[in-house]
Amino acid sequence: MTGTRGRRRTIEGVEHGGEVTTARGGDWRAALRARGHRLTPQRELVLDAVRGLGHATPDQVLARVQRTASGVNASTVYRTLDLLEELGLVRHTHLGHGSPTYHFGGSADHFHTVCRHCGAVTEVPATEAETFSEHLRDTQAFETDMGHLTVFGRCLGRHRGEAGPA
Repeated sequence: MTGTRGRRRTIEGVEHGGEVTTARGGDWRAALRARGHRLTPQRELVLDAVRGLGHATPDQVLARVQRTASGVNASTVYRTLDLLEELGLVRHTHLGHGSPTYHFGGSADHFHTVCRHCGAVTEVPATEAETFSEHLRDTQAFETDMGHLTVFGRCLGRHRGEAGPA
Protein backbone atom coordinates (compact mmCIF):
# COMPACT_ATOMS: atom_id res chain seq x y z
CA MET A 1 0.00 0.00 0.00
CA THR A 2 1.46 3.36 -0.90
CA GLY A 3 0.75 6.85 0.37
CA THR A 4 0.08 9.96 -1.68
CA ARG A 5 3.72 10.46 -2.66
CA GLY A 6 4.66 6.81 -3.12
CA ARG A 7 6.18 6.20 0.32
CA ARG A 8 5.55 2.61 1.43
CA ARG A 9 3.44 2.11 4.52
CA THR A 10 2.44 -0.99 6.40
CA ILE A 11 -0.74 -1.20 8.39
CA GLU A 12 -1.04 -4.34 10.47
CA GLY A 13 -4.28 -6.26 10.41
CA VAL A 14 -5.94 -4.27 7.67
CA GLU A 15 -5.23 -5.83 4.31
CA HIS A 16 -4.22 -9.44 3.72
CA GLY A 17 -3.85 -10.78 0.22
CA GLY A 18 -6.28 -8.24 -1.17
CA GLU A 19 -8.94 -8.96 1.45
CA VAL A 20 -9.85 -6.01 3.65
CA THR A 21 -10.23 -6.68 7.36
CA THR A 22 -11.06 -4.60 10.40
CA ALA A 23 -8.36 -3.20 12.67
CA ARG A 24 -8.87 -6.24 14.88
CA GLY A 25 -8.37 -8.62 11.97
CA GLY A 26 -12.00 -9.61 11.35
CA ASP A 27 -13.81 -9.49 8.05
CA TRP A 28 -15.30 -6.01 7.64
CA ARG A 29 -18.43 -7.37 5.99
CA ALA A 30 -19.08 -9.65 8.99
CA ALA A 31 -18.38 -6.74 11.36
CA LEU A 32 -20.97 -4.64 9.53
CA ARG A 33 -23.60 -7.37 9.76
CA ALA A 34 -22.78 -8.07 13.43
CA ARG A 35 -23.59 -4.43 14.21
CA GLY A 36 -26.90 -4.64 12.38
CA HIS A 37 -25.71 -2.86 9.22
CA ARG A 38 -26.18 -4.11 5.71
CA LEU A 39 -23.42 -4.47 3.19
CA THR A 40 -24.36 -2.02 0.46
CA PRO A 41 -22.70 -1.21 -2.86
CA GLN A 42 -22.36 2.40 -1.68
CA ARG A 43 -20.31 1.32 1.37
CA GLU A 44 -18.02 -0.75 -0.81
CA LEU A 45 -17.64 2.15 -3.25
CA VAL A 46 -16.71 4.57 -0.43
CA LEU A 47 -14.09 2.18 0.97
CA ASP A 48 -12.67 1.56 -2.52
CA ALA A 49 -12.52 5.32 -3.15
CA VAL A 50 -10.58 5.97 0.07
CA ARG A 51 -8.19 3.13 -0.73
CA GLY A 52 -7.66 4.41 -4.26
CA LEU A 53 -7.23 8.08 -3.41
CA GLY A 54 -4.72 7.73 -0.56
CA HIS A 55 -5.64 10.90 1.36
CA ALA A 56 -8.98 12.41 0.45
CA THR A 57 -11.60 14.81 1.75
CA PRO A 58 -15.21 13.65 1.84
CA ASP A 59 -15.87 15.76 -1.27
CA GLN A 60 -13.07 13.97 -3.15
CA VAL A 61 -14.45 10.61 -2.02
CA LEU A 62 -17.92 11.67 -3.20
CA ALA A 63 -16.59 12.69 -6.61
CA ARG A 64 -14.82 9.32 -7.01
CA VAL A 65 -17.92 7.37 -5.92
CA GLN A 66 -20.18 9.36 -8.25
CA ARG A 67 -18.09 8.26 -11.24
CA THR A 68 -19.65 4.82 -10.71
CA ALA A 69 -22.86 5.64 -8.85
CA SER A 70 -24.10 9.13 -9.68
CA GLY A 71 -27.05 8.82 -7.28
CA VAL A 72 -24.89 8.65 -4.14
CA ASN A 73 -25.14 11.89 -2.16
CA ALA A 74 -22.82 13.64 0.30
CA SER A 75 -24.73 12.56 3.40
CA THR A 76 -24.31 8.90 2.41
CA VAL A 77 -20.56 9.42 2.02
CA TYR A 78 -20.24 11.19 5.41
CA ARG A 79 -22.28 8.52 7.22
CA THR A 80 -20.30 5.75 5.54
CA LEU A 81 -16.96 7.34 6.40
CA ASP A 82 -18.07 7.57 10.04
CA LEU A 83 -19.07 3.91 10.04
CA LEU A 84 -15.87 2.78 8.32
CA GLU A 85 -13.84 4.75 10.86
CA GLU A 86 -15.77 3.11 13.69
CA LEU A 87 -14.84 -0.28 12.18
CA GLY A 88 -11.19 0.76 11.95
CA LEU A 89 -11.06 0.62 8.16
CA VAL A 90 -10.35 4.32 7.63
CA ARG A 91 -8.86 7.06 9.78
CA HIS A 92 -9.20 10.77 9.51
CA THR A 93 -6.65 13.46 10.10
CA HIS A 94 -6.44 17.18 9.49
CA LEU A 95 -3.89 18.10 6.84
CA GLY A 96 -4.81 21.76 6.78
CA HIS A 97 -7.79 24.03 7.19
CA GLY A 98 -11.16 22.75 6.16
CA SER A 99 -12.47 19.22 5.90
CA PRO A 100 -10.72 16.29 7.49
CA THR A 101 -8.78 13.99 5.21
CA TYR A 102 -9.48 10.26 5.26
CA HIS A 103 -7.01 7.51 4.55
CA PHE A 104 -7.16 3.76 4.56
CA GLY A 105 -5.86 2.04 7.65
CA GLY A 106 -6.66 0.51 10.94
CA SER A 107 -3.90 1.74 13.19
CA ALA A 108 -2.17 4.94 14.19
CA ASP A 109 1.25 3.71 13.14
CA HIS A 110 2.20 6.89 11.27
CA PHE A 111 1.86 10.64 11.30
CA HIS A 112 1.86 13.08 8.41
CA THR A 113 4.11 15.84 7.14
CA VAL A 114 2.68 18.44 4.76
CA CYS A 115 4.79 20.76 2.61
CA ARG A 116 3.32 24.27 2.67
CA HIS A 117 4.99 24.97 -0.70
CA CYS A 118 3.87 22.06 -2.88
CA GLY A 119 1.27 20.35 -0.70
CA ALA A 120 3.09 17.00 -0.65
CA VAL A 121 1.76 14.70 2.08
CA THR A 122 4.15 12.12 3.48
CA GLU A 123 3.40 9.33 5.90
CA VAL A 124 6.14 8.98 8.52
CA PRO A 125 6.37 5.95 10.81
CA ALA A 126 5.33 6.81 14.37
CA THR A 127 8.63 5.42 15.61
CA GLU A 128 10.31 8.52 14.12
CA ALA A 129 8.62 10.61 16.85
CA GLU A 130 9.07 8.21 19.78
CA THR A 131 11.44 10.52 21.65
CA PHE A 132 9.03 13.43 21.28
CA SER A 133 6.08 11.30 22.36
CA GLU A 134 7.96 9.94 25.39
CA HIS A 135 9.01 13.48 26.36
CA LEU A 136 5.38 14.65 26.33
CA ARG A 137 4.34 11.63 28.38
CA ASP A 138 7.11 12.18 30.96
CA THR A 139 6.99 15.97 31.27
CA GLN A 140 3.36 16.78 30.49
CA ALA A 141 1.58 13.55 31.47
CA PHE A 142 0.22 13.59 27.91
CA GLU A 143 -0.32 10.58 25.65
CA THR A 144 -0.04 11.37 21.94
CA ASP A 145 -2.33 10.09 19.20
CA MET A 146 0.09 9.88 16.29
CA GLY A 147 -2.71 9.15 13.83
CA HIS A 148 -3.89 12.73 14.23
CA LEU A 149 -0.46 14.39 14.29
CA THR A 150 0.36 16.54 11.28
CA VAL A 151 3.59 18.50 10.98
CA PHE A 152 3.65 21.39 8.52
CA GLY A 153 6.84 22.67 6.94
CA ARG A 154 8.70 22.71 3.66
CA CYS A 155 10.32 19.98 1.56
CA LEU A 156 14.02 20.88 1.77
CA GLY A 157 15.43 19.06 -1.21
CA ARG A 158 12.71 20.02 -3.68
CA HIS A 159 12.30 23.76 -3.23
CA ARG A 160 15.72 25.26 -2.61
CA GLY A 161 15.82 28.79 -3.98
CA GLU A 162 12.13 28.90 -4.85
CA ALA A 163 9.87 31.50 -3.33
CA GLY A 164 7.29 30.04 -0.97
CA PRO A 165 3.58 30.79 -0.96
CA ALA A 166 2.57 34.35 -0.14
